[in-house]
Amino acid sequence: MDARWWAVVVLAALPSLGAGGETPEAPPESWSQLWFFRFLVNAAGYASFMVPGYLMVQYFRRKNYLETGRGLCFPLVKACVFGNEPKASDEVPLASRTEPAETTPTWQALKLLFCAAGLQVSYLTWGVLQERVMTRSYGATATSPGERFTDSQFLVLMNRVLALIVAGLYCILCKQPRHGAPMYRYSFASLSNVLSSWCQYEALKFVSFPTQVLAKASKVIPVMLMGKLVSRRSYEHWEYLTAGLISIGVSMFLLSSGPEPRSSPATTLSGLILLAGYIAFDSFTSNWQDALFAYKMSSVQMMFGVNLFSCLFTVGSLLEQGALLEGTRFMGRHSEFAAHALLLSVCSACGQLFIFYTIGQFGAAIFTIIMTLRQAFAILLSCLLYGHTVTVVGGLGVAVVFAALLLRVYARGRLKQRGKKAVPVESPVQKV
Repeated sequence: MDARWWAVVVLAALPSLGAGGETPEAPPESWSQLWFFRFLVNAAGYASFMVPGYLMVQYFRRKNYLETGRGLCFPLVKACVFGNEPKASDEVPLASRTEPAETTPTWQALKLLFCAAGLQVSYLTWGVLQERVMTRSYGATATSPGERFTDSQFLVLMNRVLALIVAGLYCILCKQPRHGAPMYRYSFASLSNVLSSWCQYEALKFVSFPTQVLAKASKVIPVMLMGKLVSRRSYEHWEYLTAGLISIGVSMFLLSSGPEPRSSPATTLSGLILLAGYIAFDSFTSNWQDALFAYKMSSVQMMFGVNLFSCLFTVGSLLEQGALLEGTRFMGRHSEFAAHALLLSVCSACGQLFIFYTIGQFGAAIFTIIMTLRQAFAILLSCLLYGHTVTVVGGLGVAVVFAALLLRVYARGRLKQRGKKAVPVESPVQKV
């Protein structure tokens, strides 16, 4: 049995298994370019930091360094390993969000319009650029097909560096609560976040953008599973009902999608495995961040901590592979790619700030509705710009998915009105 499953994974890594028997336009030049091999190399690079770090944390804890430690390194070790204040309990509830001050309806409407426009522009632009960078060539001429950018990890690094700078400046300029979490605890969310982002970028080499968006919409199912495993949560019957509707809608879309144009990657087994990896890693990230919020930190502090370790992991891995210089050279050869990558990072960082502001002003329900509509607009925009085909049954599947997502928002709102404890929404940090 183990040998058969291993064979499935190896075959999935081969790019020759396109949907409908299509052959990808630009197959990898060697086996070292296969996504499964790159994933293992990246994971080994991250492990070269995680394993020694874990051993150091265990060493300081066994030596009771908090009581016996002295010297210049003591504050750093204390912040990284022990934190600045003890955690009261594993069951500390998340801090309730403060209601916005009373303002005129016109001013509230303008603020809502501003938030909705900011979220839509940031993430729609991000989605269009993401598909452009990962599925199109740069430097193409009448005599040359150009070259594609293939290093997803380099894009992850660019996004994280700018997000780290933005979060750091925000923490400096705006008053934040006293930070108490041990810094090393961010590394677990960072690792899963980096891996989920890598799978997300890499999947676009094999699946269409609409397929990827629907996969993101269906991640409420593994989030619920992770919630049971990581946070020991219980769910209402309507949670399972909407999760089932989402599964049905996604299945309708995937089983009825027409053939993709030659210029767009077709759905493959590789793409589906990468999307499954994205969903699994992202679900773990959300639940781990929810557990970290018990330390009473702000969302921007969470953003800073996660991005700090993400930058360390990706920079270290790229340096070990010698890929950091190659990514920089690609930017030098193609100024258009440099502009796209920079704008991609700006949209990601700005989108995070709009998320925090929208939830703080209007709550998670309004934010979820805006982002659900954004996903629908993203599918429509991708079909218009990149020529993806969607059948009638596939369109109905998309409608079922988004109807189920809106039903979740409605049911959660009804529970809140009745005074029942609604299932917490997943952490908004690090969505891209």
